[in-house]
Amino acid sequence: MTPEEYLEVDRKADTRSEYFGGEIYPLEAGTREHARVVVNTVHQLKHQLYGQPCEVYTSSMRVRVTPSGPYTYPDVVVVSGPPGFSDNERDTLLNPTVIVEVMSLATEDYDCGGKFAGYRKLATLREYVAVSEYKVHVEHWTRQPDDRWARTRYSDRAQMIAIPSIGCTLDLMEVYDRIQV
Repeated sequence: MTPEEYLEVDRKADTRSEYFGGEIYPLEAGTREHARVVVNTVHQLKHQLYGQPCEVYTSSMRVRVTPSGPYTYPDVVVVSGPPGFSDNERDTLLNPTVIVEVMSLATEDYDCGGKFAGYRKLATLREYVAVSEYKVHVEHWTRQPDDRWARTRYSDRAQMIAIPSIGCTLDLMEVYDRIQV
């Protein structure tokens, strides 16, 4: 399937799917914990970015990594400055600054491996944050000036994660609010 065929199908579908290597992969329904981590993260970012030239999107916004794919639906996306879209539908973002993915047991390897490898191709991406839904564990990657990626791990609710590319912090106590892990 071509990227154009995928977009045509995905835009008409009742459920979302991601596109990778010419194949479509349906997205599974999330858990309560997944939904809470997303809401808690979006709430913190939106509050801190109020009045700033940034936009925060949830998993309803598709991201195109390259013209040939993959096309994904990250859990949280932040764009610093005006958003760029692939066409007039304005449903496929081209220029994310920060991407946050919430990891389940089933997606952890992909989120920290192949999916992140694809995201690194996005020239605008400055930071990638992978948050576990089943334990207090966060992997935070930051693009360095030499284009390498530095990783920091967090595993304590009392920690704060600085996201300098957008001037925000994530309080893990709030990220994991109402979640028993």
